[in-house]
Amino acid sequence: MAFYSDSTFTPDTSIGYLARRVHQLGTLALEPIFAAAGMTATQWSALASIYVQRANTCAAIARDMAYDKGATTRLVDTLEERGWITRHRAGDDRRVVRLALTPAGEAAAMAVRDAVVEQWNGWLRDWNDKDIMDLIRLLQRVRDTLARAADESASA
Repeated sequence: MAFYSDSTFTPDTSIGYLARRVHQLGTLALEPIFAAAGMTATQWSALASIYVQRANTCAAIARDMAYDKGATTRLVDTLEERGWITRHRAGDDRRVVRLALTPAGEAAAMAVRDAVVEQWNGWLRDWNDKDIMDLIRLLQRVRDTLARAADESASA
């Protein structure tokens, strides 16, 4: 049985709308942290993707961030110009260009991460741990469901 109907699908019940609105509000509120570090939210997301080893090429960053490949190349150019990352050709396949954080890039990413963690802890101070863990678990489940659907669609 379907959960949504034309009468129950509203912005206040739409998972997509709510997820996007939370992202928008969070990014807007975190903008001063990024600005103080001399970077954008997108730049920090790319640095964080490299730091946590979710991505080490332009294509992998684009996939991890769901970001345009051409825009990702320009983003990586900027990160390199800022001295936050380096590019080097893979030894086993010279067509592949690997990305790595420089010490300055790692320091910048971690300083912002610490400020972001502090901000989120402030926002969640009135939440109990179970509610936070339930929200994280459910968001991960939605992410995994959508990722599977995208993979199935791509292979069809």
